[in-house]
Amino acid sequence: MGTNNNKLAINFCGMDFQTPLVLLSGCVGFGEEYTRVQGFSHSDIGAVCLKGTTLEARLGNAPHRICETPSGMINAIGLQNPGTKHVIETILPELDFSETRFIANLSGSTVEEYAEVARLFDDSPIDAMEINISCPNVKEGGVAFGNDPDMSARVVEACRKVTQKPLITKLSPNQTDIAENARRCIESGTDGFAVINTLMGMAIDIEVRKPIIGNNQGGLSGPAIKPIALLKVHQVYQVCKNHNIPIIGQGGITSANDAIEFLIAGASGIGIGTALFYDPLICPKINQGISDYLDAHNLNSVSELIGTLELN
Repeated sequence: MGTNNNKLAINFCGMDFQTPLVLLSGCVGFGEEYTRVQGFSHSDIGAVCLKGTTLEARLGNAPHRICETPSGMINAIGLQNPGTKHVIETILPELDFSETRFIANLSGSTVEEYAEVARLFDDSPIDAMEINISCPNVKEGGVAFGNDPDMSARVVEACRKVTQKPLITKLSPNQTDIAENARRCIESGTDGFAVINTLMGMAIDIEVRKPIIGNNQGGLSGPAIKPIALLKVHQVYQVCKNHNIPIIGQGGITSANDAIEFLIAGASGIGIGTALFYDPLICPKINQGISDYLDAHNLNSVSELIGTLELN
């Protein structure tokens, strides 16, 4: 049963979201996997970020690709995907764009590849594009781009030239100054941000004294990274608030309280990822908790909560 509550509706980069919740890239396949879960409703979410997509098909990394860690998980899937044209021609026609918003996730190993993927998606029904310049489990491309403000700006600029659809830049926490990177991306034409991507992590099998993950390292997600994600959202919001650039806050959100913290810190949207793996029906619970909080504090909308943090 969906949460039909106008208090939860937001506008993100010109798109109307029914709720602030966004299902994160890599956690829900290409928009068809989770819909098979009994009780799931698109009315509980504002948007879905599709799996990371490169120009050509990729097989991804060698196993193991996922490893559970205290209060989180490490993944190094390596952007396994069937390629942009297959996604556009075969997968997108199967999605119901009347039910929710669908956001493509663009990845590449060169600036030119990002631009070409964006150009192809521009001529598709996709609602917006998320630029994944911060993938921590691919050996080329993502990491270098995401941690270098100059490269980040170049990727955003190249994508901006080939599309008028909303661009949401996914920022890496594995960099020196995330606010400076955000500034450069705004100058280059991004419409919004997703903050944060996963942190670099490792787990070791002590019996064979080797990394558990086949890629040696991967992206750490889950509740373990939430305090870092909150701080990064706050830092990026200081740059965004004067430009009316919205943020999808993400990183370890598993409850309504978590979501409310991110809204107060400056996020407009709330990204749900790792939590979906152990509770695929967590979204209506989070929506209900946010709604109850708004009622208890005499607030008429989620928007009244965004960026209301008062520092000590």
